[in-house]
Amino acid sequence: MIQITDAAAKQLQLLAEEKGLGPEGGLRLTVERGGCAGLQYAMSIATREEGDTLTEHGGGKVFIDQESMEFLDGSVVDYEDGLSGAGFRIHNPRATRSCGCGTSFEPAAQT
Repeated sequence: MIQITDAAAKQLQLLAEEKGLGPEGGLRLTVERGGCAGLQYAMSIATREEGDTLTEHGGGKVFIDQESMEFLDGSVVDYEDGLSGAGFRIHNPRATRSCGCGTSFEPAAQT
């Protein structure tokens, strides 16, 4: 299970509306091989695909495929708009190391 902050939920609703997806739209969050630390987050505003896990908070939705959920369980999706830029940030307790870019991470050893 993941969590969505209020700030992220508000931004997700705005982006889904801008893309013309309405209440069916949300953040599709996946984990792919690559990046500086071995794995990286990929994000897009889209609709739910078959087999996705749905997390919803305050009207904001996040869709995660089965394979990615292994690396994202327990994470918090936030939205920050500050001096270092605006965007979604993933606070992932399963990451042992992150890259400075904020989109790449090394997962904890599997048990």
